[in-house]
Amino acid sequence: MIHIKDVLTLDGTQVDHFVASRIDQEIDGRGLLLMPALIDPHVHFRTPGLEHKEDWAHAARAAISGGITTVFDMPNTLPASISVNRLKEKKEIIDQALKAADIPLNYKLYLGADKTHFEQISEAKEQACALKIFMGSSTGDLVMDDESSLHAAFSLAAAHNMIVAVHAEDEALIHTRQNAYLGPNTPLAHSIIRNREVAYRATEKAIHLARLYKTRLYLLHISTKEEMQLIKSAKQDGVAVFAEVTPHHLFLTQDDYATHGTHVQMNPPLRTQDDCDALFAAIHEGIVDTIGSDHAPHTQLEKNQPYGKAPSGIPGVETTLPLLLNAHHEGKITLKQIVSLMRTRIETIFNLIPTDDWVLVDLKKRQKPERLHTKCDFSPYSDRELQGFPVTTILKGRAYDLASLLP
Repeated sequence: MIHIKDVLTLDGTQVDHFVASRIDQEIDGRGLLLMPALIDPHVHFRTPGLEHKEDWAHAARAAISGGITTVFDMPNTLPASISVNRLKEKKEIIDQALKAADIPLNYKLYLGADKTHFEQISEAKEQACALKIFMGSSTGDLVMDDESSLHAAFSLAAAHNMIVAVHAEDEALIHTRQNAYLGPNTPLAHSIIRNREVAYRATEKAIHLARLYKTRLYLLHISTKEEMQLIKSAKQDGVAVFAEVTPHHLFLTQDDYATHGTHVQMNPPLRTQDDCDALFAAIHEGIVDTIGSDHAPHTQLEKNQPYGKAPSGIPGVETTLPLLLNAHHEGKITLKQIVSLMRTRIETIFNLIPTDDWVLVDLKKRQKPERLHTKCDFSPYSDRELQGFPVTTILKGRAYDLASLLP
């Protein structure tokens, strides 16, 4: 049994808390906050085929260092996870890596939507947490941008009671704007080419299809205030649509290209401060359902390339909670909202059995997140002093002291 003494709960009560364990251990919780361990519903841990960018040993350490004990991993790997067999092979690799790392991280896998594997939707519905559709191009080659394929995917997912998770960017408009772009070849071009209309059009189409087929729709990394208005209206109309936002769309803007260049290039791209403010407003209105890190690491060498060659994506699984805790100190979000957005709402949407995992947080701890466990070992937030960090994560009855976690 793990006995956490004199720890604070979310409502400010000081209690002794007990967690079932094969090990008898006592933890001094004085001055610490007890939170349910969090879920990250959107990560790219890069296995199989892209392990030079990330692997599950590094990523698992990064996750628990960020107070996260459950992750949902995306399918755009090499090869892509587009079938039951691919999911099985991927799971075997992951289980071996987690066993070697001695971190039994909880995880779910997305099935990638592919135009030539529609039969896998019915076969994989018990193995996958959702069907992932890339309406716009990103890392890998999983793009579904033609009308007939989108209709087929949404209708089949609805028939088999499977959530559709969508990367909503309009691929045709991306190409049109890219071909017409005559401006300088700088990272800011990414936000100009893949502009708010690119996102709006795709989100509008996804909501239309969800309405048409009564599909449960999970919209990933929503980045603009106009999309939030679409989602709000759809929710009011009774459409089963759920909205995710990311830390980078909450805490970074396109002004950050000047400092970080391609290191803050991601899909969809950074927006304006007005959009960041609108996303926080949507959190308080209850329009936003979840926060996912969209942890999508690349090597320093890859990200140091000029715009047009550098890949999109940044790490985030380890810094999401500290960023949100810092935002709590700034009055932007409550602790209960953090738990709702990164635990309870995800459990409800994806019908998860709650774990008995916990994280102890030091709300007074101030530091810069410079030492990261992710394999890529960089972050656009490493120069920011944040207040509030996890210090101990309890996963499956074992307490991990994060200060002594091996790199």
